[in-house]
Parts: sequence; structure tokens; C-alpha cells
Amino acid sequence: MDHKKIILITGATGGMGKATAIALANMGHTIIIHGRDDLKTEAIVKEIRSASGNDHIDHLTGDLYLMSDVKKIADAFKAKYDHLDVLINNAGGVMDKERSLTTEGFEKTMALNVLAPFLLTRLLIDHLKKSDHGRIVSVSSDAHSLSAKPDLNDIEMKKKYDAMTAYGNAKLYLIWNSELLAAELIKCRSKITTNTLHPGAVATSFASGSDLGWFYNFLAKLARPFMKTAEQGAATAIYLASSPIVSELTGMYFVNKKIAKPSTKYYTANNAKHVWEYCYGATKNWVDTE
Repeated sequence: MDHKKIILITGATGGMGKATAIALANMGHTIIIHGRDDLKTEAIVKEIRSASGNDHIDHLTGDLYLMSDVKKIADAFKAKYDHLDVLINNAGGVMDKERSLTTEGFEKTMALNVLAPFLLTRLLIDHLKKSDHGRIVSVSSDAHSLSAKPDLNDIEMKKKYDAMTAYGNAKLYLIWNSELLAAELIKCRSKITTNTLHPGAVATSFASGSDLGWFYNFLAKLARPFMKTAEQGAATAIYLASSPIVSELTGMYFVNKKIAKPSTKYYTANNAKHVWEYCYGATKNWVDTE
């Protein structure tokens, strides 16, 4: 990217999201970080401004578990900015051992990791089209190949729930949705690109809000010498958001800044279409009719 961009990053008040925001702010781009808490997010804005010397740092707050908040975030962005160059769907996480629902009735893993980025992307796609080369970057995980066991007749796992399986499924669905969106954008002759990535094993607190947090903290202490820092984990997202090398690559899955092959164990065109249609239907109430 030769000129300065407007970049929106979800889940950017800590870990890889924050590291991504700081790195892109250092490049001089306008960065809008998303967080759940106003005071914390405002504090991170000040921190990023101080660390980067870039005053063009803004914030939006909302709970990505709730599609109503996703819409508020999109509406707030569109009210202030006339276009969007890069959307980084970074927010995500593992939920509790017991299946739980949002107040809108969605299983929490699906809501945060799949429905929120699906809806936010859909709501901001017209703003991305106003960019010379809009980019969508979504943080997936190799959990999509390690723990996914999707039952497409029970996407929200009402019959049999396991937290890590739910997380793996969600990250798999995220990849499928990105691939389908890429194909649709190509058909429309759009210059928008959409790619997913695995950040690597990163020592962050992505499961600390769940009752699995103690387990991951324990594993992290054991594995810390072998794990990436948040800054190292953010490298591929930064690369996909900013490098001219990937400006025309779309529908790809990246690991360590290189194209990798996602798991095809459960992939069929019908399965991917089924997930897309589920997401489309689940979020339709928060999309203004044309």
C-alpha cells in the first residue's frame, strides 16, 4: 500500500489485535480499534498514539457477541468515514465448557467467531468497495484442522457440545465464508480481496474469559518458550493488511506470511454453501433492506 489507509480492527485492546494496531499505526495509517469497554478502549487509543506518534487513532465500542452491537459499530463507522480500506476481523475466542447462548439466542462461539465477522463484513462491504483496493483479513486458526468436527445439521451444537470442537468448527466456517465471498467478489469484478490466516501458537489470553482459561494459562506456562509473542503472531495479519505483494491475492489461507492449504477434510461446495446460508439467515434481521 503506497498511500495511507483507513483500517478497522476488531478485538484490538490487547494481544494480537493491539500489536496489529500499533504496527499499522507506525506505518502512518488511520486506525480504528474496536473494544468492548469504553474506558479501556480509550486508554488503548492513547497508548497507541504515544507508541506510534500517530494521532489518527480512533475507536468504536460494542459487544461482538450481539449482532445488534455489530450493527451499531458498523453504523457508527459509516457515519464518520466515507470509505474503508482494510477490515481486520481479529476478535475471537474459546467459550465455556458448557454450551451457552447470547441474549439474542445464538451459541456464543458461533456468535463471536463467525456471525459477528460475517455481519460486520456484510454491513461494511459497500464502504470497502469505495476503496481503491479494499482488503478483508480474518484471523482463523489451525484449530480448524485439529479440533473441528462439524455437523451441518446442528451448526450451533445443540445436541452435543464441546468447547474446542465448537471453536475448531467456527474457525473452519470462517475460512469457508472467506473463500465463498472471494468467489462472489471476483464474479462482480470487485477489487476487494478477502483472506484468512493462522497466527501460530501465541501466548495471549483469548480463552481467559471462559472456564477453560485456567487450562490454557497452565498450558501457556509450559509452552511459553515455544510460543510466539503477540507481535510475532500479528505479523501475518499486518502483512495481509499492508503488503503490496498480496494486493490481488484473494480467497487464500496464510500461515507465516505464506499461502497454506486449509483442511479439506469436511469441505464440499454444498457444506460451504450451507454455512454461508445459515450465517446469511441468522444475521438478516440486522441488515437494512435495500
